[in-house]
Amino acid sequence: MGTKTVDEAGTTEAAEVKRDEEAVDATPTEATTEEEQPGTDEVAAAGTDEEAGPTGVGQGAGAVVSAALGLVSLTGSWIGTVAAARQTLVGQLQTSSSASVAKQVKAVYGDAWQTSALWGGVFALLALVVGVVVLARPAFGFPGKPQAAWIKSVAWGGVALGVIGLLLAVLKYTDVLLGLPSAG
Repeated sequence: MGTKTVDEAGTTEAAEVKRDEEAVDATPTEATTEEEQPGTDEVAAAGTDEEAGPTGVGQGAGAVVSAALGLVSLTGSWIGTVAAARQTLVGQLQTSSSASVAKQVKAVYGDAWQTSALWGGVFALLALVVGVVVLARPAFGFPGKPQAAWIKSVAWGGVALGVIGLLLAVLKYTDVLLGLPSAG
């Protein structure tokens, strides 16, 4: 029952030897040249192309930065808020209490509003430039390697937010959008 006879053991060993010989025959020998091994040049070339080509990480980061800058241009930034508060303080200090109401409103609130618009415009312009650079990058780098679809989408979003932010900043700065009320 659990024991093997001499004939069964000999057959098993012969099958193992035969499998080992087939495995040796399947592996290329040292005498084989590269020309006889199909596909080795293709594998080596594919490996170097992938290593030498760009990964798209920089383009993806640029697209995200463009979208973030565009969003900041619409919602406001810490720098814009601080600059507007500073301009409000400067307006209060430079305006005497005997000045007309229109002059006080302009100095205290109008200049701060324009400063806020100016900083929004700066962020919008940065978003626009970064987005355009990301979209134009494949034409100057590796033109044969396509840009990932999400990178294009996010970069176009950054460009759109930059254009909208720049338009709103110009409208705010020129007092076309939410201009100062007339004080008499």
